[in-house]
Amino acid sequence: MDTHGADSTKQQERHYFLLSELQSLVKDLSSSFQQRLSYNTLSDLALALIDGTVYEIVQGLLDIQHLTEKNLYNQRQKLHCEHQALKQDLLRKHKDALQSCKSHNLVLLRSNQQAELEALEIRVREEQRMMDKKIVAEMDQKVIDQQNTLEKELTVQMNLLELILKLQQKESQCGTL
Repeated sequence: MDTHGADSTKQQERHYFLLSELQSLVKDLSSSFQQRLSYNTLSDLALALIDGTVYEIVQGLLDIQHLTEKNLYNQRQKLHCEHQALKQDLLRKHKDALQSCKSHNLVLLRSNQQAELEALEIRVREEQRMMDKKIVAEMDQKVIDQQNTLEKELTVQMNLLELILKLQQKESQCGTL
């Protein structure tokens, strides 16, 4: 006996049953509401009732958020490491220059090195600020995307809640007959 095939057939039968019941219940609703409920929407609802698609959507959004956060954190860490390496290189270069410097050029050299170091610090701060701004913008966009996805899902659910309740009543009535 092919249990997978039997499960699939049983799921298909349940889907057809739920879909046909939903279609008949929609006929009782106002025409403006009926127009917003396409065959595909009802079919998707019937599938969601079978396999828990709504939970998968929420989990998918969470997974995307975690991956995004990890990716952005890694980008920031990489930038930080690059900045550290630049600073170490500059300090090494300065040390070498000081060791080979003639005493009468020392004041000028130290002044130039201080200016170089300050310029690097300004560059580092600016690049970090830009990275943080990018991170905030990307996370804000993710939140907006999630809210939009959930809002659409919620709107469908709220609009169809009445149908689900009617369907449940109809099924329980059929069961008691």
